[in-house]
Amino acid sequence: MAVEDGGGLSIKPMDQFIVKPLFRDIEPGSCMPPEIVEGCLKWYEPSNVTLWMGLGIVATLLLLVVGTRGRAIIPSRSQSMAELTYGFVHQMVEDVAGKDALKFFPYIMTLFMFILFANVLGLIPMSFTTTSHIAVTATMAIAVFVTVTAIGFVKNGAGFLKLFWVDAAPLALRPVLAVIELISYFVRPVSHSVRLAGAIMAGHAVMKVFAGFAAIALVAPLALGGMVAIYGLELLVAFIQAYVFTILTCVYLRDALHPSH
Repeated sequence: MAVEDGGGLSIKPMDQFIVKPLFRDIEPGSCMPPEIVEGCLKWYEPSNVTLWMGLGIVATLLLLVVGTRGRAIIPSRSQSMAELTYGFVHQMVEDVAGKDALKFFPYIMTLFMFILFANVLGLIPMSFTTTSHIAVTATMAIAVFVTVTAIGFVKNGAGFLKLFWVDAAPLALRPVLAVIELISYFVRPVSHSVRLAGAIMAGHAVMKVFAGFAAIALVAPLALGGMVAIYGLELLVAFIQAYVFTILTCVYLRDALHPSH
């Protein structure tokens, strides 16, 4: 967003990440923390985050359910896209986590599709990118962390703790390495969530900055060219970040299923 401020150009790229209620107007700037909790947005109130998360779910259903309902021998475009996506994620789970991890494929497929559509829908002008908020990505990352940890203990019992004990290291170093591995394990949800939210937020902020410079006639052609290039890059990032989040989930699942490997 670019506005005139005291005769100059004021670019506010972070305004696009403000959470706003859907069914009532608010004063500009009044929805930033801590006011967002205290008086602006009620916990039960639908917001722009709610809307675009719902649209991401609808888009997923349209592709995977409606797009494949014909099940034609010669697939339509939507069926081809759904089958390619299904096969891509299925192969990823099998290659990274092993065949015994395929029972968890529906969960991993759901994660991938939700993140992918949330990222792509966020590139529509005037939309809202839900994966730019750490609250959304952290919820998914914590869910993955709790799920794989529970799977690890259910499947292996106390043997799951072998994940933190490095047998190949000298005996004197093993307790130290165990502490390091334990800290690294509990940091996983942080890195898992911050990576996605940070990458998406940074790209969108840069696009807004270039959009602000487009208002200056002298640099408008360069700014527009930069916007086109960055938009293309963000399309690629939308897929890559969904892929990275999903493949890390597969890695964590593999550790839970085979902690001694």
